[in-house]
Amino acid sequence: MQTNDPIHRDVVVIGASAGAMPVLTRLCATLPADFPAILLVRHIGAHVSVLPDLLAGLGRMCARHAATGDAILAGTILVAPPDQHMLVADSVIRLTRGAKENLARPAIDPLFRSAAACFGPRVVGVVLSGHLDDGTAGLQAIKACGGLAVVQDPADAQEPSMPRSALRHVAVDWTTTGEELAAVLQHAVRQPIVSAPAVPAAVRHENELIMDIGNDMGGLDAIGSTTRLSCPACGGVLWGIANSAPPRFRCHTGHSFTLDTLNLTQATHTDDTLWRALRSLQERQKVIRMLIELHGEAGDEGASRRRDEQRIATGIDQLRTLIDAGVA
Repeated sequence: MQTNDPIHRDVVVIGASAGAMPVLTRLCATLPADFPAILLVRHIGAHVSVLPDLLAGLGRMCARHAATGDAILAGTILVAPPDQHMLVADSVIRLTRGAKENLARPAIDPLFRSAAACFGPRVVGVVLSGHLDDGTAGLQAIKACGGLAVVQDPADAQEPSMPRSALRHVAVDWTTTGEELAAVLQHAVRQPIVSAPAVPAAVRHENELIMDIGNDMGGLDAIGSTTRLSCPACGGVLWGIANSAPPRFRCHTGHSFTLDTLNLTQATHTDDTLWRALRSLQERQKVIRMLIELHGEAGDEGASRRRDEQRIATGIDQLRTLIDAGVA
Protein backbone atom coordinates (compact mmCIF):
# COMPACT_ATOMS: atom_id res chain seq x y z
CA MET A 1 0.00 0.00 0.00
CA GLN A 2 1.40 3.34 -1.00
CA THR A 3 0.98 5.96 1.69
CA ASN A 4 2.79 8.99 0.28
CA ASP A 5 0.27 11.29 1.96
CA PRO A 6 -1.10 9.44 4.97
CA ILE A 7 -3.32 12.32 6.11
CA HIS A 8 -5.58 11.83 3.08
CA ARG A 9 -7.78 9.03 1.81
CA ASP A 10 -5.97 6.50 -0.36
CA VAL A 11 -8.44 3.63 -1.01
CA VAL A 12 -11.60 4.01 -3.12
CA VAL A 13 -14.07 1.12 -3.18
CA ILE A 14 -16.83 1.16 -5.79
CA GLY A 15 -20.00 -0.93 -5.93
CA ALA A 16 -21.77 -1.10 -9.28
CA SER A 17 -24.53 -3.10 -10.87
CA ALA A 18 -27.07 -2.74 -13.67
CA GLY A 19 -26.81 0.56 -15.50
CA ALA A 20 -23.41 1.54 -14.09
CA MET A 21 -21.20 0.89 -17.12
CA PRO A 22 -21.49 4.40 -18.64
CA VAL A 23 -20.45 5.90 -15.31
CA LEU A 24 -17.50 3.53 -14.91
CA THR A 25 -16.18 4.14 -18.41
CA ARG A 26 -16.45 7.93 -18.03
CA LEU A 27 -14.76 7.78 -14.63
CA CYS A 28 -11.80 5.72 -15.82
CA ALA A 29 -11.34 7.91 -18.88
CA THR A 30 -11.04 10.95 -16.62
CA LEU A 31 -8.97 9.98 -13.57
CA PRO A 32 -5.22 10.68 -13.52
CA ALA A 33 -2.61 7.93 -13.59
CA ASP A 34 -1.60 8.52 -9.96
CA PHE A 35 -5.11 8.41 -8.49
CA PRO A 36 -5.40 6.30 -5.31
CA ALA A 37 -6.15 2.59 -5.56
CA ILE A 38 -9.65 1.64 -6.73
CA LEU A 39 -11.26 -1.66 -5.74
CA LEU A 40 -14.31 -2.34 -7.92
CA VAL A 41 -17.14 -4.84 -7.55
CA ARG A 42 -19.67 -5.07 -10.34
CA HIS A 43 -22.46 -7.65 -10.12
CA ILE A 44 -21.48 -10.11 -12.83
CA GLY A 45 -22.12 -13.48 -11.17
CA ALA A 46 -20.17 -16.28 -12.85
CA HIS A 47 -20.22 -14.68 -16.31
CA VAL A 48 -16.99 -14.03 -18.17
CA SER A 49 -15.90 -10.41 -17.71
CA VAL A 50 -13.75 -8.20 -19.95
CA LEU A 51 -14.31 -5.18 -17.72
CA PRO A 52 -10.64 -4.73 -16.70
CA ASP A 53 -9.49 -4.73 -20.34
CA LEU A 54 -12.19 -2.23 -21.22
CA LEU A 55 -11.30 0.13 -18.37
CA ALA A 56 -7.56 -0.17 -18.97
CA GLY A 57 -8.05 0.81 -22.60
CA LEU A 58 -10.01 3.92 -21.70
CA GLY A 59 -7.82 5.67 -19.17
CA ARG A 60 -4.42 6.17 -17.60
CA MET A 61 -4.82 3.87 -14.59
CA CYS A 62 -3.88 0.18 -14.80
CA ALA A 63 -6.86 -2.16 -14.52
CA ARG A 64 -6.99 -5.94 -14.06
CA HIS A 65 -8.84 -8.68 -12.26
CA ALA A 66 -7.69 -9.01 -8.67
CA ALA A 67 -5.82 -12.05 -7.37
CA THR A 68 -5.32 -13.19 -3.80
CA GLY A 69 -2.27 -11.50 -2.32
CA ASP A 70 -2.38 -8.47 -4.62
CA ALA A 71 -1.02 -5.27 -3.11
CA ILE A 72 -3.33 -2.26 -3.16
CA LEU A 73 -1.42 0.43 -5.05
CA ALA A 74 -2.12 3.91 -6.34
CA GLY A 75 -2.77 4.08 -10.06
CA THR A 76 -4.37 0.61 -10.09
CA ILE A 77 -7.97 -0.56 -10.49
CA LEU A 78 -8.53 -4.06 -9.13
CA VAL A 79 -11.79 -5.63 -10.32
CA ALA A 80 -13.50 -8.52 -8.54
CA PRO A 81 -13.30 -11.62 -10.78
CA PRO A 82 -16.42 -13.58 -11.75
CA ASP A 83 -18.04 -15.69 -9.02
CA GLN A 84 -15.63 -14.60 -6.28
CA HIS A 85 -15.96 -12.15 -3.41
CA MET A 86 -13.12 -9.64 -3.28
CA LEU A 87 -12.07 -8.84 0.30
CA VAL A 88 -9.26 -6.95 2.00
CA ALA A 89 -7.24 -8.68 4.72
CA ASP A 90 -3.89 -7.60 6.16
CA SER A 91 -3.77 -4.77 3.59
CA VAL A 92 -3.85 -7.12 0.58
CA ILE A 93 -6.55 -8.70 -1.56
CA ARG A 94 -8.20 -11.96 -0.60
CA LEU A 95 -10.59 -13.76 -2.96
CA THR A 96 -13.14 -16.29 -1.73
CA ARG A 97 -16.06 -18.31 -3.02
CA GLY A 98 -17.98 -17.69 0.16
CA ALA A 99 -21.76 -17.79 0.31
CA LYS A 100 -23.63 -15.25 -1.78
CA GLU A 101 -24.65 -12.00 -0.15
CA ASN A 102 -27.71 -10.16 -1.41
CA LEU A 103 -28.02 -12.82 -4.12
CA ALA A 104 -24.60 -11.88 -5.52
CA ARG A 105 -21.05 -13.21 -5.75
CA PRO A 106 -19.08 -11.03 -6.08
CA ALA A 107 -21.09 -8.80 -3.75
CA ILE A 108 -20.46 -5.20 -2.75
CA ASP A 109 -21.04 -5.33 1.01
CA PRO A 110 -18.22 -7.82 1.79
CA LEU A 111 -15.64 -5.65 0.01
CA PHE A 112 -16.84 -2.44 1.63
CA ARG A 113 -16.98 -3.98 5.10
CA SER A 114 -13.54 -5.59 4.88
CA ALA A 115 -11.95 -2.41 3.51
CA ALA A 116 -13.50 -0.40 6.34
CA ALA A 117 -12.25 -2.86 8.96
CA CYS A 118 -8.74 -2.85 7.45
CA PHE A 119 -8.20 0.79 6.46
CA GLY A 120 -10.72 2.73 8.54
CA PRO A 121 -10.93 6.44 7.62
CA ARG A 122 -8.66 6.03 4.60
CA VAL A 123 -11.58 4.56 2.60
CA VAL A 124 -13.94 6.37 0.26
CA GLY A 125 -16.97 4.23 -0.65
CA VAL A 126 -19.02 4.74 -3.81
CA VAL A 127 -22.43 3.23 -4.65
CA LEU A 128 -23.56 3.45 -8.27
CA SER A 129 -26.59 2.36 -10.30
CA GLY A 130 -28.11 -1.04 -9.55
CA HIS A 131 -31.10 -3.09 -8.44
CA LEU A 132 -32.11 -3.68 -4.81
CA ASP A 133 -29.80 -2.54 -2.00
CA ASP A 134 -26.39 -4.22 -2.02
CA GLY A 135 -23.80 -1.67 -0.86
CA THR A 136 -25.91 0.05 1.77
CA ALA A 137 -24.68 -2.01 4.75
CA GLY A 138 -21.11 -1.82 3.47
CA LEU A 139 -21.33 1.95 3.12
CA GLN A 140 -22.63 2.12 6.69
CA ALA A 141 -19.54 0.19 7.82
CA ILE A 142 -17.27 2.62 5.98
CA LYS A 143 -18.91 5.58 7.66
CA ALA A 144 -18.77 3.89 11.07
CA CYS A 145 -15.01 3.47 10.63
CA GLY A 146 -14.46 7.12 9.71
CA GLY A 147 -14.53 6.82 5.92
CA LEU A 148 -16.44 8.90 3.38
CA ALA A 149 -19.50 7.98 1.34
CA VAL A 150 -20.33 8.97 -2.24
CA VAL A 151 -23.58 7.95 -3.96
CA GLN A 152 -24.81 8.44 -7.50
CA ASP A 153 -27.91 10.62 -7.67
CA PRO A 154 -30.85 8.23 -8.19
CA ALA A 155 -32.28 10.64 -10.76
CA ASP A 156 -29.06 10.18 -12.76
CA ALA A 157 -28.91 6.39 -12.37
CA GLN A 158 -30.34 3.99 -14.94
CA GLU A 159 -31.36 1.73 -12.04
CA PRO A 160 -31.93 3.91 -8.97
CA SER A 161 -32.64 1.27 -6.29
CA MET A 162 -29.10 0.87 -4.92
CA PRO A 163 -28.38 4.62 -4.74
CA ARG A 164 -31.80 5.31 -3.28
CA SER A 165 -31.30 2.74 -0.51
CA ALA A 166 -27.87 4.15 0.33
CA LEU A 167 -29.22 7.69 0.55
CA ARG A 168 -32.10 6.53 2.72
CA HIS A 169 -29.95 4.71 5.27
CA VAL A 170 -26.47 6.29 5.20
CA ALA A 171 -25.19 9.77 6.13
CA VAL A 172 -23.75 10.32 2.66
CA ASP A 173 -21.03 12.94 2.16
CA TRP A 174 -21.63 13.57 -1.56
CA THR A 175 -24.44 12.83 -3.99
CA THR A 176 -23.23 13.17 -7.56
CA THR A 177 -24.05 12.53 -11.18
CA GLY A 178 -21.96 10.11 -13.17
CA GLU A 179 -20.52 13.01 -15.14
CA GLU A 180 -19.28 14.74 -11.98
CA LEU A 181 -18.08 11.59 -10.16
CA ALA A 182 -14.42 11.90 -11.13
CA ALA A 183 -14.23 15.48 -9.84
CA VAL A 184 -16.03 14.53 -6.63
CA LEU A 185 -13.64 11.63 -5.97
CA GLN A 186 -10.57 13.76 -6.63
CA HIS A 187 -11.93 16.21 -4.06
CA ALA A 188 -12.85 13.44 -1.59
CA VAL A 189 -9.42 11.80 -1.53
CA ARG A 190 -7.86 15.16 -0.63
CA GLN A 191 -9.98 15.48 2.50
CA PRO A 192 -7.87 15.25 5.67
CA ILE A 193 -8.54 12.52 8.18
CA VAL A 194 -9.83 14.29 11.27
CA SER A 195 -10.16 11.19 13.44
CA ALA A 196 -9.65 7.45 13.25
CA PRO A 197 -12.37 5.76 15.30
CA ALA A 198 -11.95 2.19 16.47
CA VAL A 199 -13.65 -0.42 14.31
CA PRO A 200 -17.09 -0.94 15.89
CA ALA A 201 -17.61 -4.39 17.37
CA ALA A 202 -20.53 -5.12 15.05
CA VAL A 203 -18.43 -4.35 11.95
CA ARG A 204 -15.52 -6.37 13.29
CA HIS A 205 -17.66 -9.41 14.14
CA GLU A 206 -19.44 -9.44 10.78
CA ASN A 207 -16.17 -9.01 8.92
CA GLU A 208 -14.75 -11.99 10.82
CA LEU A 209 -17.72 -14.04 9.67
CA ILE A 210 -17.09 -13.31 6.00
CA MET A 211 -13.39 -14.03 6.55
CA ASP A 212 -14.32 -17.41 8.10
CA ILE A 213 -12.82 -16.38 11.43
CA GLY A 214 -15.15 -17.76 14.07
CA ASN A 215 -17.82 -18.50 11.46
CA ASP A 216 -20.18 -20.26 13.83
CA MET A 217 -23.36 -19.73 15.83
CA GLY A 218 -21.48 -17.78 18.49
CA GLY A 219 -20.25 -15.27 15.92
CA LEU A 220 -23.80 -14.70 14.74
CA ASP A 221 -25.06 -14.39 18.31
CA ALA A 222 -22.62 -11.49 18.72
CA ILE A 223 -24.33 -9.46 16.00
CA GLY A 224 -27.95 -10.60 16.10
CA SER A 225 -30.53 -13.13 17.25
CA THR A 226 -32.29 -16.10 15.69
CA THR A 227 -35.58 -15.63 13.87
CA ARG A 228 -38.34 -18.00 12.83
CA LEU A 229 -37.26 -17.62 9.23
CA SER A 230 -35.16 -20.11 7.30
CA CYS A 231 -32.44 -19.36 4.76
CA PRO A 232 -33.91 -19.81 1.26
CA ALA A 233 -30.48 -20.81 -0.05
CA CYS A 234 -29.55 -23.60 2.39
CA GLY A 235 -32.52 -24.07 4.73
CA GLY A 236 -30.65 -23.05 7.90
CA VAL A 237 -31.92 -20.69 10.57
CA LEU A 238 -31.62 -16.99 9.83
CA TRP A 239 -30.27 -14.53 12.38
CA GLY A 240 -31.67 -11.01 12.29
CA ILE A 241 -28.77 -8.52 12.42
CA ALA A 242 -29.26 -6.19 15.39
CA ASN A 243 -30.06 -2.54 14.68
CA SER A 244 -29.74 -2.98 10.92
CA ALA A 245 -31.48 -0.57 8.59
CA PRO A 246 -32.65 -1.85 6.21
CA PRO A 247 -33.28 -5.10 8.13
CA ARG A 248 -30.70 -7.76 7.32
CA PHE A 249 -30.39 -11.49 7.93
CA ARG A 250 -27.56 -14.07 7.98
CA CYS A 251 -27.37 -17.84 8.27
CA HIS A 252 -24.45 -19.73 9.79
CA THR A 253 -23.20 -20.94 6.41
CA GLY A 254 -22.73 -17.33 5.31
CA HIS A 255 -25.72 -16.41 3.15
CA SER A 256 -26.83 -12.85 3.76
CA PHE A 257 -30.00 -11.03 2.75
CA THR A 258 -31.55 -7.64 3.20
CA LEU A 259 -35.31 -7.75 3.69
CA ASP A 260 -35.82 -6.84 0.02
CA THR A 261 -33.51 -9.56 -1.28
CA LEU A 262 -35.05 -12.09 1.11
CA ASN A 263 -38.49 -11.22 -0.23
CA LEU A 264 -37.30 -11.56 -3.83
CA THR A 265 -35.65 -14.93 -3.12
CA GLN A 266 -38.71 -16.29 -1.33
CA ALA A 267 -40.92 -15.11 -4.19
CA THR A 268 -38.77 -17.01 -6.68
CA HIS A 269 -38.84 -20.14 -4.53
CA THR A 270 -42.60 -19.85 -4.07
CA ASP A 271 -43.11 -19.59 -7.82
CA ASP A 272 -40.88 -22.62 -8.42
CA THR A 273 -42.72 -24.59 -5.72
CA LEU A 274 -46.13 -23.82 -7.24
CA TRP A 275 -44.98 -25.02 -10.67
CA ARG A 276 -43.51 -28.20 -9.20
CA ALA A 277 -46.77 -28.85 -7.32
CA LEU A 278 -48.75 -28.30 -10.53
CA ARG A 279 -46.54 -30.75 -12.41
CA SER A 280 -46.91 -33.33 -9.64
CA LEU A 281 -50.72 -33.07 -9.60
CA GLN A 282 -50.94 -33.26 -13.40
CA GLU A 283 -48.82 -36.42 -13.41
CA ARG A 284 -50.96 -38.01 -10.68
CA GLN A 285 -54.11 -37.07 -12.59
CA LYS A 286 -52.69 -38.84 -15.63
CA VAL A 287 -51.89 -41.98 -13.59
CA ILE A 288 -55.41 -42.10 -12.08
CA ARG A 289 -56.97 -41.74 -15.53
CA MET A 290 -54.80 -44.64 -16.72
CA LEU A 291 -56.10 -46.72 -13.77
CA ILE A 292 -59.68 -45.82 -14.63
CA GLU A 293 -59.10 -46.82 -18.26
CA LEU A 294 -57.54 -50.09 -17.09
CA HIS A 295 -60.07 -51.10 -14.42
CA GLY A 296 -63.15 -49.09 -15.31
CA GLU A 297 -65.39 -47.02 -13.05
CA ALA A 298 -67.51 -49.84 -11.64
CA GLY A 299 -67.68 -50.62 -7.94
CA ASP A 300 -66.32 -48.83 -4.90
CA GLU A 301 -62.75 -48.71 -6.22
CA GLY A 302 -63.84 -47.13 -9.49
CA ALA A 303 -65.91 -44.52 -7.67
CA SER A 304 -62.98 -43.78 -5.33
CA ARG A 305 -60.65 -43.26 -8.28
CA ARG A 306 -63.15 -40.93 -9.94
CA ARG A 307 -63.43 -38.87 -6.73
CA ASP A 308 -59.64 -38.69 -6.51
CA GLU A 309 -59.45 -37.54 -10.11
CA GLN A 310 -62.04 -34.84 -9.46
CA ARG A 311 -60.25 -33.59 -6.32
CA ILE A 312 -56.96 -33.43 -8.21
CA ALA A 313 -58.61 -31.56 -11.09
CA THR A 314 -59.93 -29.03 -8.55
CA GLY A 315 -56.44 -28.70 -7.03
CA ILE A 316 -54.94 -28.11 -10.49
CA ASP A 317 -57.46 -25.34 -11.15
CA GLN A 318 -56.68 -23.73 -7.79
CA LEU A 319 -52.93 -23.86 -8.40
CA ARG A 320 -53.37 -22.32 -11.84
CA THR A 321 -55.41 -19.53 -10.26
CA LEU A 322 -52.62 -18.86 -7.74
CA ILE A 323 -49.96 -18.86 -10.50
CA ASP A 324 -52.03 -16.59 -12.73
CA ALA A 325 -52.59 -14.22 -9.79
CA GLY A 326 -48.84 -13.86 -9.34
CA VAL A 327 -48.90 -14.64 -5.62
CA ALA A 328 -45.13 -15.21 -5.71
